[in-house]
Amino acid sequence: MILISKLVRYGSIAAAIVGFYAIFMISRTQAARQLPTSSDPPIIPPQKPYVEAVAATGILEALSENVAIGMPTPGLVSTILVKVNDLVKKDQPLLTLDNRDLLAEQLSTQAQHEIARAQIAVNEAQLSKLESQLARLTAVADSRAVSVDDLENRKQDVAISQAQLASAKAQLAATESSLKRISLLIDRLTVRAPRDGSIIQVNVRSGEYAATTPKNPAIILGETDKLQVRADIDEQNASRIRPGQAAHGYLKGDPSVTFPLEFIRVEPYVIPKTSLTGSSTERVDTRVLQVIYSLTRPTDPPLYVGQQVDVFIEAPDHHPKP
Repeated sequence: MILISKLVRYGSIAAAIVGFYAIFMISRTQAARQLPTSSDPPIIPPQKPYVEAVAATGILEALSENVAIGMPTPGLVSTILVKVNDLVKKDQPLLTLDNRDLLAEQLSTQAQHEIARAQIAVNEAQLSKLESQLARLTAVADSRAVSVDDLENRKQDVAISQAQLASAKAQLAATESSLKRISLLIDRLTVRAPRDGSIIQVNVRSGEYAATTPKNPAIILGETDKLQVRADIDEQNASRIRPGQAAHGYLKGDPSVTFPLEFIRVEPYVIPKTSLTGSSTERVDTRVLQVIYSLTRPTDPPLYVGQQVDVFIEAPDHHPKP
């Protein structure tokens, strides 16, 4: 019995050891299967063109920035007069909003305008009659033929008629001002281009309701013959940026597409980072300094507004580490 008990006990310990070893080997085999094989990255990252440089991510914009066309007042869109890629001139109509309520008000005001004109004609005739009567009375040589009260009453009637004529003319001027105001409001419902450029995007259609603060602007206008890059510099590198520094851009996803950049300006206001690349290691709690560079738009391959680019700015470290 003692021998059997020892065999059972040691056999259990051996079985447990074998079991742990088997579990360890199985886990190791599974981990090896899940680990991807090392290989070159699908896209070779761009090489720095300068010995010392600051790397940044930029967004392509139209030159002088994109213009998000706003609505003067919320309303129903009647007609879209442009389409994407159209070249437009300053003050060219882009779209019209529904103006039927103003047209109805214009008809009512026009009727009041005609009434005011007719009232002026009536008051002028009345004044002419009273002035004629007063002239006849004052022309009488014999003062006994006309009483002082009658003469005074005629003079007062003429003064009242003159005041009524002035009131009618003021009413006519008021209706004319109202018509001009309505005409300006109707013209305001035709949204026009604030400058020359190209239509980059149209986000509204005829029959849709346009708000003054939409999620997406109704129309985006920009000058696309020449582009600019808005580069975001992390604030810890902002002290290395100086006006006029040379820079090169590389198209995101295709570093073989490279182009020199021409410095425009530094926007001296550090803002929270809003342009995200989607990288898993990207910080979103940082603030950035924006630097604007321009570039001539190449024909092959084409570049499009809104594309991301990698930017390298020649910026020596002004505070080298010891």
